[in-house]
Amino acid sequence: MMSAVQVTPWAGSGIPTRSALTTLLMDEGLSPYAWSNGPFDTYAAHSHTYNKVICVAQGSITFDLPDEGRALELHPGDRLDLPAGVVHAARVGSQGVVCLEAQG
Repeated sequence: MMSAVQVTPWAGSGIPTRSALTTLLMDEGLSPYAWSNGPFDTYAAHSHTYNKVICVAQGSITFDLPDEGRALELHPGDRLDLPAGVVHAARVGSQGVVCLEAQG
């Protein structure tokens, strides 16, 4: 069970493939699906009733956590564990983004 927002930077060599990230999440018993956004797309502040796991497969995205006063920039391979109820907004980087997401 998640209790705090956590970012796990990609520690592997090179940029991971979408397939490799999918396998990593599935090995944890998660059921990831992919989504993408174009350059500079934004999501207004919101929260979810479930824990969310996001891995960046391509591009970049910054998650703003207004209640914590911080921003988390994610790049390929980086993982965000976002507990239920955490208010967050997002800003996609200049190259767009492809993410894998699962309820965790």
